[in-house]
Amino acid sequence: MRVVFSALAMAIASFALNPLAAQDAAPTPAPSENAPENAIVVSAQRSGAPMWIIDTPTGTVILVGEIRAIPETTPWEPLRLEEATKQADRVILGARGKISPGDILRLIFSGSTFTKLPDKSTASDYLAPAQWQRLAALGTAHKEDYARQSFLLTSFGMLRKELRFNRDTGEDASDVVSKAADKAKVPTTRAGTLRGEDILDNLAEAPPAAHIPCLEAAMDAVEAGPAIIEQRATDWRRYKIPAVMANPLEQALGKCWPWADETLGSELRTIWVDRIAEASAAKGTTLAVVPLRVLAEEGGVLDQLDARGFDIAGPPWK
Repeated sequence: MRVVFSALAMAIASFALNPLAAQDAAPTPAPSENAPENAIVVSAQRSGAPMWIIDTPTGTVILVGEIRAIPETTPWEPLRLEEATKQADRVILGARGKISPGDILRLIFSGSTFTKLPDKSTASDYLAPAQWQRLAALGTAHKEDYARQSFLLTSFGMLRKELRFNRDTGEDASDVVSKAADKAKVPTTRAGTLRGEDILDNLAEAPPAAHIPCLEAAMDAVEAGPAIIEQRATDWRRYKIPAVMANPLEQALGKCWPWADETLGSELRTIWVDRIAEASAAKGTTLAVVPLRVLAEEGGVLDQLDARGFDIAGPPWK
């Protein structure tokens, strides 16, 4: 059962090279002409995290583009982001799943629904011959039996065990901002709250075929090797947003549940556009930590805000 919780936690959190030398750190960008030159913006930008500034008639919205599981070796300055958070008027963090005791019991008593393929079917029943041969080869190499395991569990298991991308990591931007806002008593809201029952229903109802793109992307990432972990963080720190989005690991996380699900993924994106639009009408400074893939993907939040006529200052995202 531990593996079920681990896989689900990793999926929901995704809603998440050699060590870098000091000279590899990207220079701190100067505030844009369109961005207010105030202490909060300057402090936030000095953290090194990529971000976009929206100047509104009543204030400023700072959008921090977050990737999860940043390696400890990544040279960014969380303390600068903490300083900016303490000066903000409000903070917006990612959507949260509200898990009840009943949801936990459901996992305990029907865990196989989420961990195994339906009935007595096997992976070869759903995959093309070339896909199955590829998966079987990885199973042999990793000493794992993927034949009956759900494709989603297999995908996250490979990323976690073979790439070990969530090992030796520092604090994510959400963690930094959440703790700083709590200490400074800065009002904090979530982009949305999703019921655990709805999350589990959505996952249980998805047919195995729906997770095949996730499986293929996870295999791509594993075959690309561990170097992509540091490279993803390096590109994030250097504000090379298209490179981060094209990284095999980021591609895999974006093509897996919940982000790839038509219903849940769409809801997660829509609530961010709505929350940012609301924040743009508020007075003062709003600091929001948003998943980078939601911000920078084609047709994502930044594209939608740009289409609405918002004045956005920050690194190119496409």
